[in-house]
Amino acid sequence: MAKEGQSGLDAITGALRRAGKGLPPVELWNPPFCGDLDMRIASDGTWFYLKTPIGRPTLVKLFASVLKREGESYFLVTPVEKCGIRVDDAPFLAVELNVETGGAGQVLNFRTNVDDWVACGPQHALRFVPEAGTGGLKPYLHVRRDLWAKVTRALFFDLVELGEEREIEGATMFGVSSMGTFFAMAPADQVRDLT
Repeated sequence: MAKEGQSGLDAITGALRRAGKGLPPVELWNPPFCGDLDMRIASDGTWFYLKTPIGRPTLVKLFASVLKREGESYFLVTPVEKCGIRVDDAPFLAVELNVETGGAGQVLNFRTNVDDWVACGPQHALRFVPEAGTGGLKPYLHVRRDLWAKVTRALFFDLVELGEEREIEGATMFGVSSMGTFFAMAPADQVRDLT
């Protein structure tokens, strides 16, 4: 519960600092809804509070650690409070790619804008969403707990360079593999037409 005189944001920040390190188990928490905060995550990954960018990376990482998605809504949660926030597209950005190759095959490791490293594979899928009006694709990486990172355009081009064609259910698809899982981007003939 918030201390007297604290706003929802101050109460969440205080509770988080007392909670310690590591990712809290927000999926286990179902506190009462305390209202919406004037907080927004823009499509470029910038976090805003009261329409002002949050300039402290440690504070953004702190808030990101307690971000929870329920349906199409996003919340910052503690064991005792849940406050709604707005997310323009995806809450995170995938900003760096490290490709490992070895005996187990190719592994695509992505770093997010909040410095989480995610190894793409069966538990952390890539998905490619058709972009309305352009015919292009918007790539996303599953980070955790139904939270996704939009893959930056530069990294998307890196994925295309790593791409290959495979037969999937009778169709030739273009995509990329990681940890033995193939993530189809689009039918191969559509990709050939673009190059």
